[in-house]
Amino acid sequence: MRAVVQRVTRGEVRVEGRVTGAVGRGLVVLLGVAQEDGEEDARWMADKLAALRVFEDPAGKMNLSVADVGGGLLVVSQFTLLGDARKGNRPGFSAAAPPGPANDLYERVCLLLAERSLPVARGVFRATMEVDLVNDGPVTILLDSKKLF
Repeated sequence: MRAVVQRVTRGEVRVEGRVTGAVGRGLVVLLGVAQEDGEEDARWMADKLAALRVFEDPAGKMNLSVADVGGGLLVVSQFTLLGDARKGNRPGFSAAAPPGPANDLYERVCLLLAERSLPVARGVFRATMEVDLVNDGPVTILLDSKKLF
C-alpha cells in the first residue's frame, strides 16, 4: 500500500462539479492499493497516518499528529501510485490491486482511522475526481507499507 500524504490547510474532492469530500486543517492522503496488500497493510497505513508527526508544536518542530491539532483526513483512492514507468513512457499498472479488493482495503483504512475518532472524508472510488488542496509548508511525505522507500 502506498500513500502520498500532504499537510494541508484545506482540501476537497469534486466529482462532476459536486464536492464529495472536504477537510480543513489536516492531511490529504492519496492512497494506492497493491495486489499483495491485505489487512496488515491497511492497519500499518492507518496507524502510520494517525501517528505521523508533521504538524508544528509551539517551538516550531514537527512533533504533533493530525489528532493533536484537531485536524481531519481526506483519503482519496489513487491506483496510479502503483504505476511503473521504469520502462518506456507509458506506465504499467499491473501491480495495482483489482477494483474489488482495492476498494475493500481503501475503505478499511478509512474505517480504522475513523475508529481512532479522526474525522475522515473520502473521494469516490473509481470516479474521475478533481482534487483541490492547499499544501501547508509545503509538507509532503511518501509512505509504503512494504517499506520500499
